[in-house]
Amino acid sequence: MSCISIYLCELWQDFMTRKRTKTDKPKNKPAAALPGSIEGPDQGQGRDKKVNQPGFPIVGMGASAGGLEAFDKFFTHMPPDSGAAFVLVPHLDPSHASMMTELIQRLTQMPVREAGDQMPVEPDHVYVIPPNKDMSIFRGSLQLSDPTEPRGSRMPIDLFLRSLAEDQGEKAIGIILSGTGSDGTPGLRAIRGAGGIAIVQDPENAKYDGMPRSAVNSGLADYVLPAEKMPEQLLTCLKNFYADRARPAPLFVQKPNTLQKIFMLLRSRTGHDFSLYKKNTIHRRIERRMGLHNIEDPSGYLRYLEEHDEEVGLLFKELLINVTNFFREPEAFEVMKQEILPRLFKDKPDNYVFRVWVPGCATGEEVYSIAMVLREYLSEANRNVTIQIFGTDIDEDSIDDARSGLYAGNITMDVSPEWLRRFFIKEEAGYRIKKEIRELVVFAAQDIIKDPPFTRLDLLSCRNLLIYLEPELQNRLIPLFNYSLKPGGCLFLGSSETIGSFSDLFASLHKKWKFYESKPSLSKGQEDLTAGLPWAHGYRDPLTPGVPKKPTQVDMADFAQKILMADFAPPSVIVNEKGDILYIHGQTGKYLEPSQGQPSMNLLAMAREGLKFEVQTAIRSAVAQKKDVIRRDVRVKSNGGFQGVNLIVKPYFHIQQGILLVAFQDVESPAAQRQTKAKPATAQKQGSRVGELERDLLYTKETLQATIEEQQASNEELKSTNEELQSTNEELQSTNEELQSTNEELETSKEELQSVNEELVTVNSELQAKIGQLSQTENDMKNLLDSTNIGTIFLDDDLRIKRFTQSATKVVNLISSDVGRPLSDIVSKLSYKNLITDAQQVLETLSYKEAKVESSDKKNYLMRIMPYRTFENIIDGVVITFTDFTDAQRVSEALMDLEAVRAPVSMLILNKDLRVVEANRFYCGYFGTKKEDILGKSITLLWGDSDETRALTGVLQGLLDRDTPVKDYGIDHTFPEIGRKKIFINAMKMIRRKKAKQLVLLVIEEEGRGEA
Repeated sequence: MSCISIYLCELWQDFMTRKRTKTDKPKNKPAAALPGSIEGPDQGQGRDKKVNQPGFPIVGMGASAGGLEAFDKFFTHMPPDSGAAFVLVPHLDPSHASMMTELIQRLTQMPVREAGDQMPVEPDHVYVIPPNKDMSIFRGSLQLSDPTEPRGSRMPIDLFLRSLAEDQGEKAIGIILSGTGSDGTPGLRAIRGAGGIAIVQDPENAKYDGMPRSAVNSGLADYVLPAEKMPEQLLTCLKNFYADRARPAPLFVQKPNTLQKIFMLLRSRTGHDFSLYKKNTIHRRIERRMGLHNIEDPSGYLRYLEEHDEEVGLLFKELLINVTNFFREPEAFEVMKQEILPRLFKDKPDNYVFRVWVPGCATGEEVYSIAMVLREYLSEANRNVTIQIFGTDIDEDSIDDARSGLYAGNITMDVSPEWLRRFFIKEEAGYRIKKEIRELVVFAAQDIIKDPPFTRLDLLSCRNLLIYLEPELQNRLIPLFNYSLKPGGCLFLGSSETIGSFSDLFASLHKKWKFYESKPSLSKGQEDLTAGLPWAHGYRDPLTPGVPKKPTQVDMADFAQKILMADFAPPSVIVNEKGDILYIHGQTGKYLEPSQGQPSMNLLAMAREGLKFEVQTAIRSAVAQKKDVIRRDVRVKSNGGFQGVNLIVKPYFHIQQGILLVAFQDVESPAAQRQTKAKPATAQKQGSRVGELERDLLYTKETLQATIEEQQASNEELKSTNEELQSTNEELQSTNEELQSTNEELETSKEELQSVNEELVTVNSELQAKIGQLSQTENDMKNLLDSTNIGTIFLDDDLRIKRFTQSATKVVNLISSDVGRPLSDIVSKLSYKNLITDAQQVLETLSYKEAKVESSDKKNYLMRIMPYRTFENIIDGVVITFTDFTDAQRVSEALMDLEAVRAPVSMLILNKDLRVVEANRFYCGYFGTKKEDILGKSITLLWGDSDETRALTGVLQGLLDRDTPVKDYGIDHTFPEIGRKKIFINAMKMIRRKKAKQLVLLVIEEEGRGEA
């Protein structure tokens, strides 16, 4: 094979080698060494000096649909030496192999690895979650596990960000990028609560704005930026927050007066005093706000607070600890249900009011968790007890969120599917607490330090609040809790909190989960227990009816109202439209009496003789006309006689639908009528008239009795119809429950489809990026093959043409439409007749075939037939290459002619570009070089750039143009290998055959050597 062919083959081999190396780089990269193993300098330094020692932040990046584009913008602008580690948690298709690692590697110079179980995190590295895995972090090492949630309910971003906040604290940074849904928002809340930084992609800049908008609306984002602007801000944060954290709160230790002034400013603007909160926590939070505004001096930040009212509110929010979730520490709630509640409800009567208070409730998850546990326990114990739960917090915005009872869809991480179905309603925005739980809870804004507490409590849950307060304030609040609880009531604290030295006020019920029983205070009064708290003096719980104190002044309006009601208001009852008695005022025994049989509180059943019909008709008229109805001088039988009564029915539908007041006023007959003596004739007439009236009255009563009986029959029919309607209603309710169950299933299917859609979008983005890479690679390959001038034909297993290069058309008559045709159908320009046979033999034996062939235009080719192997080492056809070595053959012939002369002279053969194509052994020996080192080089590059070599180049170019031989051309020059020499050059153009390319033969002779 000629030197040109060898060179081109080596070039091709080098290209393919570099391509495979680049493609396989992430796979072939050695895994992180385990502790105790031998490492290289870089690996050892990366793990031992950076990972095991705190000091570098870890950035958790969550994305869903459209995330690959956001990652592209971010890492394109992110330098590789920031000192931070990046952990990527995109939503990936669990059934599809991800190309995310390979795609991200093309965007950054940092090493990109697919995360592995127990893999330590190193700075300036990127880690990508594998498909179908949940990931968390513990002590700086990634932890992988199989997902437990169904496909549509997984929240991998929240799971990782929450573990990142717990593991890294203020070194945790959370970034939320493009995606649908709300995955990541609670994770950002945990990071903010731990003192970390939250960055969110601008929803207007995101391809899908669901996740970014959810995070922005929550108010948790420190920065809302386009993806390409995030690296610049992140680098600023790394410089401001993590450059030097060795000193504890150095700024405010040096300037304590400034901190006090900030406290005073907060108290005057918000009404809340933070001076007794833990100083280290306060320092970190204030320094965090300073870092966000790039302010280094505390005095400068104080001025900034004074000039910007909105910053005071933001600092107030920063100092609040609103990190919570449903059933935090589930084992504690299991202990509450199995051990604590049975103890608290023991010996409690039915209709007992069980009171609970949760101070510092944040957005209400803790309150609703206790409410659900109580409801579950009472249902299983079959107890009829009234529950009152009070949730309070200093943050009014959090209280508003708690009142709404609406939570993001990712609460599925904390609430079981059974309890989700039982206590929540699925909505488009998330899950809403059902009415039966919401009605148990009252939320209110309250500062536990300055506002009065709730009292007569059975359970008080104050978890993870005391750890943020100074011991002085803790020592005030523990007695307060004893004051609020009933003797025997339960105090529930966080796992890191205790009652301190107040063992005389509380007894431990469960050491691990911090349940304490309240003891009666024998040595101190309530005033002593609450001493030092602003509300303690003259306090009475506004929501708790305690023992009232004797008023110092009489309320005349209230006094007058009571007198008038007692002395002047007629006996009366309040009833509904059916006549059921709701309230009785005054002495109604003259008008009502218990009916026979089963006791009843219905006015119609209890009305005395003569009153029932009038009451029934008056109520019916009042309901129908919606106005007062008065029946005068109704005769009611009482104490053996009849009493005249004015019956008044007044509807009060504007207060409550169906409420009526029925009042009874006695009427006295005139004495003159009772005592007047009539004349005999008149008396006779009156007696006759009275008899007639009595007969009419009897007939009317009989008719009325029949009407009443018919009415009762109608009522029975209506009752039967009502029962049928109730049965139908139950059927409809059952159908509604089935429809609700079906709707929940459809919602679940919708969530799963949405999750699948997000994963498909991610896969599609990966495939599009891969297609772009393959297209670029194909273009590179085409240009490479065309530039080599090597004719190449690719055949499949049936020796059908798959692809060919343009140079191959000089050997075989090929056009673009020949793709797919058998090679045997194509006319060849070669005089070689065994091409098809050789190709079939290579396909069968898998060994390459090489032969020198000649074309009809007298060109010489080196033909090579090789098996086509894929990256999976599968044979998929053959490759035929044709290398034109006509010029090399001619040069070889010329050299053979020269060698035949046996002249020991130095000779070079140059092409038309005056580059070396051949050299004899005498030249290599004289100039001290190797042939392979000078092939393809020009004279100026070979001997050095100087006036002499440039002049020689011009002479040789003239030789090519005018075909005039060069004789004894002298050059005095310093050569790189042999130093300064004077040589003489004879040159001539070489053309041995027709249409041959131009070549130049140089014969070189040194002055003084006896060699021609």
